[in-house]
Amino acid sequence: MARRATAAKREAILEAAEGVFAEAGLEGASLRAVAQAAGYTPAALYFHFDSKEALYAEMLGRTLERLGAAVRGACTGLAGAAKFRAAAMAFFGYYAENPRDLDLGFYLLRGGMRPAGLGRARDEALNAALAAALAPLDEAARALGATPEAAQGATVETFAQATGLLLLLHTGRIRMFNASAPALMEAHTDRLLATFDPS
Repeated sequence: MARRATAAKREAILEAAEGVFAEAGLEGASLRAVAQAAGYTPAALYFHFDSKEALYAEMLGRTLERLGAAVRGACTGLAGAAKFRAAAMAFFGYYAENPRDLDLGFYLLRGGMRPAGLGRARDEALNAALAAALAPLDEAARALGATPEAAQGATVETFAQATGLLLLLHTGRIRMFNASAPALMEAHTDRLLATFDPS
């Protein structure tokens, strides 16, 4: 019972933190503000998280787990070009539908953390979670005959294209070009696939 209550309290803190960080960013947010939003004392919050970086890392890690599940789910039963296309569009689609998760993923661009990130151990864990979410792209590219280097390049290119289009989409800048971000993502993915399978 006590364990369930502790888990529920932790969940409430994380939910409250999403709103606080979305409004104030990492630099502007404080554990006191999160505690107030969650309805707890700062001391109660410190029992679960010793710093706002620890709290932020937990939130970001959860979004990356959801991203990974979405990408893997979209690829179930697929291989080769179909798997690559599904993974690319699932990555794009997840963040298109979850802009707050995308915002969390760009914490280094919020002006708050500088290159130090969230601490070496946390950064490594988060990078590993992101790499796991992108792994189906690498796997599919290799299955299509790409070398390890080319597969990695295709993964990086897909990641860069998706994040760039997502920023245009969520800032509204895509309207300047009278363009569709999903359509551009699909077209880029098809062009990339053609380099592996010219036929």
